[in-house]
Amino acid sequence: MLLHRRIYAWMQANPGKVDLTSALGITVLFAFPYLLAGGAQTEFVLSCAICLPLAWTRTRPVAAAAIQASACLLSLVLVPETGLVADVLVLATVYSLAAYAPRWASLSGLALALIGGVLFILQYFVRPVMVAGLSQLAADQFAIFLISVIAVDAVVLVAWTFGDLARTRRLAVQALKDHARRLEVERQQERDLAAADERTHIAREMHDIVAHSLSVIITQADGARYASAQDPEIAAKTLGTIAETGRGSLREMRRLLGVLRGDELASTRPLPSLDDVDSLVDAVQRAGLDVRVNRTGMMRRPLPAGAELTAYRVVQESLTNVLKHAGPQTHAEVDLQWTPRGLEIQVRDNGRGAAADAAAPGGAGNTGGSHGQGIKGMTERVALYDGSLIAAPAAGGGFRVAAFIPYTEA
Repeated sequence: MLLHRRIYAWMQANPGKVDLTSALGITVLFAFPYLLAGGAQTEFVLSCAICLPLAWTRTRPVAAAAIQASACLLSLVLVPETGLVADVLVLATVYSLAAYAPRWASLSGLALALIGGVLFILQYFVRPVMVAGLSQLAADQFAIFLISVIAVDAVVLVAWTFGDLARTRRLAVQALKDHARRLEVERQQERDLAAADERTHIAREMHDIVAHSLSVIITQADGARYASAQDPEIAAKTLGTIAETGRGSLREMRRLLGVLRGDELASTRPLPSLDDVDSLVDAVQRAGLDVRVNRTGMMRRPLPAGAELTAYRVVQESLTNVLKHAGPQTHAEVDLQWTPRGLEIQVRDNGRGAAADAAAPGGAGNTGGSHGQGIKGMTERVALYDGSLIAAPAAGGGFRVAAFIPYTEA
């Protein structure tokens, strides 16, 4: 980094030190010559009162301007002949008021400085002429007085204008910084919300994959344990079903973990859809559940891939709950009906129902435990596509899950 850039960066980072150093240097330059000359203590004190407040023109501009203005007015009375060289620093104070003070103080300081310019010309240019013996100003001298007043006040106006421009720029930069800070906060909030949504999505996927597979595996293992005593061949067939279910679950888990790792090949593999419902039903039938699928109606147009995945997960979760809670000798039906408004899904069983399951010691019930979480997950999935889901005990016994996924209108 170049030297002048480093100096500029230091000055921007330490404005208080810069102001204090500048005020002390200006005091040495404008006030101490009076002290060295001897016999000019009044001029020295007034010059210090004008110079030193420059150290607080950014932090306390109104107080600094009040002290300086008082010293300038006293100089008109106490030093009527020569004035003070430090009076020129009024321009720096006018600039500071315009740049850092409230608007009322900026305009008040401008008005006082303009009046002070007139008093300065009257005191140090007009008064000596009148004291010299002239009772009134001649026409050419009045013109010179008028031009002098206009020139001094024009310099004051220029100083105030530059300060006001600096104020406008400072406020604009501050507004940009605040806007950038708000954008960063909003981006962080969006990232947090996206992460929370992704965690919820992953939790749903994990529940659907693991709960279904483990339910099939547990059901098959329990059935094989009791049936193998009469027919040993059932054990081999059941172990094959368990192995196939486990491999399918492992593939789904690897796909999900591949998405988490950013694996492009894993993320582009097709997700389950309505076409995979038959394969799902076959797997459940091999687990020992009597299931029938009924398809009615004509699809007006395809659902989005996410909506089809949601429909598949609703069927999967419903059949998993039947395996876990409905009891033995249960029959289930899956109805997929296309209507002019969308897809209606209904999964019914003639099992024990929610009441019997909840009454069992330690039973989770069809509306509690992991089952309750599964229904909650299905409801959230369907709601993402403006659909609805009802899960409740059926009137004639058993349990019923009814979901509706509408077409996404363009």
